[in-house]
Amino acid sequence: MAKIDLFDPKWIEMVFAGKNQEYGAYQLRKGTSRRNIVSLLILTAAVFLIGGYLAWKVIEEQRAKELAAYNAQIELSRLEEAAKKERKQEEQKPPPPPQEMKVPEERATQQFTAPEIKKDELVKEENMVKQMQDLDKDVAVGAKDQEGTNERIVPPTAVEAPPPPPPPAPEPVQEVKQEVTQKIFDVVEQQPSFPGGQGALLSWLSSNIHYPPVAEENGIQGKVVVSFVVEPDGSISNVAVVRGVDQSLDKEAVRVVKSMPKWNPGKQNGQAVRVKYNLPVTFKLQ
Repeated sequence: MAKIDLFDPKWIEMVFAGKNQEYGAYQLRKGTSRRNIVSLLILTAAVFLIGGYLAWKVIEEQRAKELAAYNAQIELSRLEEAAKKERKQEEQKPPPPPQEMKVPEERATQQFTAPEIKKDELVKEENMVKQMQDLDKDVAVGAKDQEGTNERIVPPTAVEAPPPPPPPAPEPVQEVKQEVTQKIFDVVEQQPSFPGGQGALLSWLSSNIHYPPVAEENGIQGKVVVSFVVEPDGSISNVAVVRGVDQSLDKEAVRVVKSMPKWNPGKQNGQAVRVKYNLPVTFKLQ
């Protein structure tokens, strides 16, 4: 029996021929095609609007990540520049002045000569030995008479020097560099790359992927997106499936990514850093 379209206009006219066409069923069936078209157009417009909104959100998130990475780079450059200026100022500081030595005033002395036997007429008055009662007990004895202070001479003392300047504060740049080394970047100035370039990467994947027999027997194929981190030494870590297809294909994609040789690391401000990388692995049956 041929398939009958109950909503075909010819069939509707045939069914309601000679009947009251003002009846509600006739009007409903007659306008079914138009309602279906309007509904389809509304559904298509809704799909386009929702799809456009989701695409816009993805683009905005990517831009936000790039802006955050750029701001981190600017902040790191500012800290490094401030540290350089501080080191330069420390180097340009003059050395501390030498300590001034305070020399006390010279002490007064009285001449004392060893007694020597001579005739009285040959002895000068200034060379005569003074009697003990004639000596000033507060004045020291010396080779000649000299004016000065009667206080005992003390060894020279250093003038109290100003306290040494406090040691310079530790440079925060090292901590920032350590933090940058541990941070995982999404976008850097020099992205990591496979040795030999993209062509060498595709060739290596095609040579080392083993199609899982289970997936091959069931005709399963598709593209598995694997995420991993390229370390500063080029090694691969944090391997994970971002978008999978089948359990067997996902496991094979993770295995082949973990077995990759070391990459050329990504760099930020000339320093090798950790960079996240997404790699699509395609499984296609011949």
